[in-house]
Amino acid sequence: MIESIKSLGVSAAANAGELEMTPVKPAASTGQAQSSDFADLLGGLFASTATAVKTAEATSIAGIKGKATVQQVVEAVMNAEQSLQGAIAVRDKVVTAYLEISRMQI
Repeated sequence: MIESIKSLGVSAAANAGELEMTPVKPAASTGQAQSSDFADLLGGLFASTATAVKTAEATSIAGIKGKATVQQVVEAVMNAEQSLQGAIAVRDKVVTAYLEISRMQI
């Protein structure tokens, strides 16, 4: 499952334990352009989701082997589930916005 995500070009840290989202930083007061745009924000969201899913999968396998406690497995899976639900919600909103724009008359 994770290998198919890797084929999309999403890189994930192998030992990341928590979902980390980097907020969009405001532009510097010197008039420089913003360093991140909406695409970067979405890319970061989906990369962190892939990381959370990969971590949950690795923790689950470690739990089966007896190297992780049940609590660690449950926490990792719940974190991945929460991240995935958030990513799905964002995807649904983007699709809805696209459909609304495509229905506009020009």
